[in-house]
Amino acid sequence: MGAWELLLVGVVMLLGLCGVLVPGVPGPWLVWAAVLWWALHDPNGLAWGLLVGAFVVLLAAQAVRWQLPPRRLRQSGATRRMAVFAGAGALLGFCVVPVIGAIPGFVGGIYTGERLRLGGHGEAVAATRTAMRMGGTSVLTELFACLLILGAWLGAVFWG
Repeated sequence: MGAWELLLVGVVMLLGLCGVLVPGVPGPWLVWAAVLWWALHDPNGLAWGLLVGAFVVLLAAQAVRWQLPPRRLRQSGATRRMAVFAGAGALLGFCVVPVIGAIPGFVGGIYTGERLRLGGHGEAVAATRTAMRMGGTSVLTELFACLLILGAWLGAVFWG
């Protein structure tokens, strides 16, 4: 697979990551479709194993999401700005502390956005807790699954 094709697969995965943060966009399935495209164009055991693994991770994430409260982020006062901060925090955390850093990065991103919006520490902590209870954990579950798949794909491309 050529460099441009790999870049395009990476762009589709990034769009899928952004899609997790936007209601109504099938972000996780965009990530999986990008892995499928890559596996079809680079058919080897590693690619097919990653495709199956991605499918299992996404199914597990959906099973976890069904156990969590439904998304009601708009009712909690969540804004697009908060989603941007949460997504950026998760991506930054994922890069700084591979894989596990996405979780504190996501929560830290929400807190940072709320701290800038509300001004005080106490208000920001309360708003972050509310956002996480009202569906933030559901978003975090999907985002974490997609970041795991992205990380595995990057590992397979660069070291596989």
